[in-house]
Amino acid sequence: MTLLYDLLLVLHFIGLAAIIGGYLTVLRSPRIVVGMVHGSLLQVVTGLLLVGVAEAALDADVDQAKIGVKLVVALVVAALAFAYRKRDASPAVVHTVGGLAILNVLIAVLWG
Repeated sequence: MTLLYDLLLVLHFIGLAAIIGGYLTVLRSPRIVVGMVHGSLLQVVTGLLLVGVAEAALDADVDQAKIGVKLVVALVVAALAFAYRKRDASPAVVHTVGGLAILNVLIAVLWG
């Protein structure tokens, strides 16, 4: 199960890279690119699976408050990216998606 957890973690990081990398590439002309949409969906799915594997198979204690906050932020990112994938998004929406993705990284790293 540790291998499964590690593979899910790698996929989770790839989703993160797709969102933030996509955001950084469109800073001059803000828009939602398809990589941001796919990355956000990958983040939500792999995040849920990581928590499930950690609790069920690895008997790890997971901070439910932290996971809840990260899930809400990830769902907002995914909803905004998905909603604006085929239409023009205002720069505020694009910066919100990028900023919230970065916020999720900060929560993951800095929350005790």
